[in-house]
Amino acid sequence: MSEPARTETIPERPRRQPDVRVGSTTNALAPISSAERSLRARPSHWFALALIATAALAADQITKHVVANALRPDGSVQLIGPFSIEHVHNSGIAFGLFASRTSAVVALTGVAVAAMLVFFGRSAGRHRFLPVALGFVLGGSLSNLIDRVRLGYVTDFLHVRYWPAFNLADSFIVIGVALLFLSFVAADRTSPHVGTAPLSRP
Repeated sequence: MSEPARTETIPERPRRQPDVRVGSTTNALAPISSAERSLRARPSHWFALALIATAALAADQITKHVVANALRPDGSVQLIGPFSIEHVHNSGIAFGLFASRTSAVVALTGVAVAAMLVFFGRSAGRHRFLPVALGFVLGGSLSNLIDRVRLGYVTDFLHVRYWPAFNLADSFIVIGVALLFLSFVAADRTSPHVGTAPLSRP
């Protein structure tokens, strides 16, 4: 008699799931949120901020010096239409607000400058225009702060009919705030939004 042939069944090897990687974390299936990327200021960010702020401060100080030497206080020169150059001493903040409160304005400006530097150190990488925007705001704020500490007032000279006189520092602050807002909007629109879609197929 012959023994029946043995039929060995080879267990089927489990099918290997495809290796799907999202991002570059140790756990390949865990997406990297945009908030996890470092947004802290790098040396290049600080250099750009210092360059823009210094240029804004220098431009404002030079124009104030020229106006102070060319015109007596309250003197004016008509340019064209509603525009004129008028030498005004302003003890308040931008556009003549909070006049005659120099000490409070100096203290608030100092706090604002410190807050801007802390914010920039933590968020400079949020958008490429952030050093430019904050540089304008910082330069204008520091220039007016220097005048208030040194003289007790700032020199305003740009005058448009039906609007309080202002200077380049005020203009830089307004432009910087507008750029800051636009950079935030642009950063939010370009930030990657990673969803929780299925990562493997059966």
